Amino acid sequence: MNMAFAQRNVTAGVTPGADPIKVMVVDDAVVIRGLLARWLGEDKALKVVGSHRNGRLAVEDIEKSNPDVVVLDIEMPEMDGMTALPLMLAKKRDLVVIMASTLTRRNAEVSLKALSLGAADYVPKPESTSEVTTSVDFRRELIDKVKALGARAIRMRAPVRTMRAETRAGQTSRPSAPTSPAARPAVDTRASFRGAGPQGAAATPKFKLRPYSSARPRILAIGSSTGGPQALQEVMKEIGTAMNDVPVVITQHMPPTFTAILAEHMGKAALRPSKEGEDGEVLKPGNIYVAPGGKHMTVEKEGGAVKIRLNDGPPVNFCKPAVDPLFDSVSKAYGSACLGLILTGMGSDGANGVRTIAAGGGSIITQDEETSVVWGMPGAAANTGMCSEVLPLKAIGPKVSRVLKGSTR
Repeated sequence: MNMAFAQRNVTAGVTPGADPIKVMVVDDAVVIRGLLARWLGEDKALKVVGSHRNGRLAVEDIEKSNPDVVVLDIEMPEMDGMTALPLMLAKKRDLVVIMASTLTRRNAEVSLKALSLGAADYVPKPESTSEVTTSVDFRRELIDKVKALGARAIRMRAPVRTMRAETRAGQTSRPSAPTSPAARPAVDTRASFRGAGPQGAAATPKFKLRPYSSARPRILAIGSSTGGPQALQEVMKEIGTAMNDVPVVITQHMPPTFTAILAEHMGKAALRPSKEGEDGEVLKPGNIYVAPGGKHMTVEKEGGAVKIRLNDGPPVNFCKPAVDPLFDSVSKAYGSACLGLILTGMGSDGANGVRTIAAGGGSIITQDEETSVVWGMPGAAANTGMCSEVLPLKAIGPKVSRVLKGSTR
């Protein structure tokens, strides 16, 4: 693989001393199934509770084994992964499903479709068993994603368990007290970020924020990773009509093949021309350019135009493509007329680029914790103190549209 997800802070979401994250492995290849189960079982933060050769057996075992995370192969006999996926989620609504597929165009398309049907993420598998066995990057990515996504699911579940326990305790100590809905205190779990509107309207911001640039943006640069395809889809649906005058450049942590399909999806969502960026290509307003998997994408001014540059340099923040090089180059080319956006993702890629954009006078919006699949990248960006707003996903598209049109309200 040309890209690794080895950020060391991925495991920060796993609470020391907590019960291990329960994992089920579903793959028809006995060697692969055994290998994945062994890798996962060797990590003290994880516990393999099931291992099955097809989707039917896995679906039947969901309630008994009660996994937090399922690693699900796509192509299997009797019942394939896409058939099993909705059946698993029907049995356990908060189940985290990570699709595992080889790097073919068909499997890339299926994996991205699975995300729209409720899968949390995907892990591209090397094509041969020998490559799977020897791939350090694949092993690391698999374990990191299982831990990050599993830990988040458990954390999201915790407030529900706590409220239920408190309710039971209250009923036990005060058996005669009425518990009508009107008597219960309202519980608002929404984030309190400035500018979040109705979805996050509490007054006190959690982070130091900077004013927006007074310059109207001439480019929108986006960085995302785990959970990014779904988040990008929602943002692009909103901003399609607002990007007439600006190009959009995107770095999503993805391998080759996947990024070409992602570009197609972005074009359909925004109803705009969209493609993988090509070296030397001149940026055009109203167009979307996605960094190709396995290449860093940057931009540079040349004469009166701004062109895309692709390079095959080493990974940055363990990623290739990486967000930081794109953001650094966009700031250099556009200065205060740059709008950056950090969406859900593992690790901290993009945080240095956020600082660069801010130093150049540009503006940054980042996604909030509550709506992020993994709050690594947006959390790192928010904690720089250089963002103009930290918003829930549904508020991002409308706000970006207004900023692109020249209004920061």
